[in-house]
Amino acid sequence: MHEVSVMSGVVEAVLKELEKYDVKGVEEVELIVGELTQLGHEQMEFAYEVITRSTALEGSSLRIVEEKAEVRCLSCGYEGGINRLELDDYHYSIPVLRCPECSSSVEIIKGRGCTVRSLKVIQ
Repeated sequence: MHEVSVMSGVVEAVLKELEKYDVKGVEEVELIVGELTQLGHEQMEFAYEVITRSTALEGSSLRIVEEKAEVRCLSCGYEGGINRLELDDYHYSIPVLRCPECSSSVEIIKGRGCTVRSLKVIQ
């Protein structure tokens, strides 16, 4: 469950940033989470609630916005979304990191990060 370690890093970074400002509290933390991270949103929300106890973030909400994966083909120049291999028996899908147009190698340009987009603070 790497969601706990990711959320620990996010909370630590946000708390460090808050030290620079005179704020009374935080209402919301908004994260952009790439679909290729395979981070579970429910697990992240639970970890956030536990990790923020007794901190300046306690009681704040976590808003997660998913960023869809996008790739750039190194051969044909395609830029856009990816295909997924659906595994119906497991109710799961696997991202296919090949060009949807020509099946060549691709460079990932979106969808593999986890970034704090914004904070709603109480002044």
